[in-house]
Amino acid sequence: MKILKYLFLLSLLSLVALTVFVATQKGIFSVERSKVINSPKATVYNYINDFRNYEDFESWAVEDPSLNFTFPNKTAGNGASFYWTGTEGAGNAITLKTKDGESIQQKMKYDGTEADVNWTFKDTLAGKTKVTWKAKGTMSFLFKIYTALNGGSDKVIGTIYEKSLANIDKNLDYETKTYNIKVDGVVQKTETPYIKQTFTSEIAKVTKNARIVIPKLIRFSETNALQTTGKPFIIYHTYDTTTGLAKISICLPINKEISISSGSDILSGKLNGFEAVKTTLTGDYSHTAEAIGKSTAYINNQKIVPDLSWSHLEVLTVSKLDTKSPSKLLTEIYFPTKPKVVPVTAPVSDPYNTQTDPSATTTTTTDPAVATPATTAPVVKKPAKPKPAAPKPTTPTTTPEEDEF
Repeated sequence: MKILKYLFLLSLLSLVALTVFVATQKGIFSVERSKVINSPKATVYNYINDFRNYEDFESWAVEDPSLNFTFPNKTAGNGASFYWTGTEGAGNAITLKTKDGESIQQKMKYDGTEADVNWTFKDTLAGKTKVTWKAKGTMSFLFKIYTALNGGSDKVIGTIYEKSLANIDKNLDYETKTYNIKVDGVVQKTETPYIKQTFTSEIAKVTKNARIVIPKLIRFSETNALQTTGKPFIIYHTYDTTTGLAKISICLPINKEISISSGSDILSGKLNGFEAVKTTLTGDYSHTAEAIGKSTAYINNQKIVPDLSWSHLEVLTVSKLDTKSPSKLLTEIYFPTKPKVVPVTAPVSDPYNTQTDPSATTTTTTDPAVATPATTAPVVKKPAKPKPAAPKPTTPTTTPEEDEF
């Protein structure tokens, strides 16, 4: 019995000593880890900037099936947040400040432990990205004990960061390399009324701007009892790869044409029906340039005449508002074309029984919105030579604004 008492007293003294030791520690930690990710900087930044992806790459989240995550409406950019609960505690994180494509600053709390978190992104050779993940904060008493027993805060938190960075690399490698581009051929796009915002944007930021504007359009439609009739789409009025700028209208289709009072930043319009070459991109938006290139090659090979009065249309069939997985995105791209000119021979009466002039013909061209009827040569002593009807290209009805994000 004495031995048991001595062992108990020894254990108690050890616990007291450990408690005193831990209590006298400052509890301040600073951890930093870096890794080169095999994906482009914009892709890596967008992935980490969206809290919905954290349950897929944070090692503590991947390894703990008891965790439940709660995501509010805003999960990316300034003011984004998420919450989690589990058998070992609860926590939350909020994004305080972002510099697009360059850095993300966050605040994270977990059962009394708080940390200021900073991510930075740097381009490297061969289109890869160096990600640096830093955290500095204060530990709760229980977390100080845990780290003291497991090699210190740098080892404990650093191991979490190393595993998480490896998960980011693995996940993005799959998500960005899993894609498909299919040129579907010539189709007829139907007439579509819509509400919109029009502005000039950097091409690289169109997706980001769409995530900002589309919820505004949806709220506007709900507030004004408008019935939407399909997925959001983007009209590219211009697309200049030299300057990296595009004039765009981000649109939400509705069931009828409406009038909106002046002064609103949301306007209405109507997309006239038009003929187009359709291309379907399944996968990350980083493959859009390849999809455009394949579409252009198809148009040239098939000797199709493009309508150069505007660039193209993108329908966000499955967007980042619908899924967090880049490989599951679905974008339909329409490149406007001019309808083929079909020659029509006009019958001519010849009261003098002379041979009909073979050049006495007329042609018709179908406007995407309005059909132009064919004309017939009049009956005269000498056959007439009417001029072919000039094709009339139709552009989408828009009222551009010069706002810029």
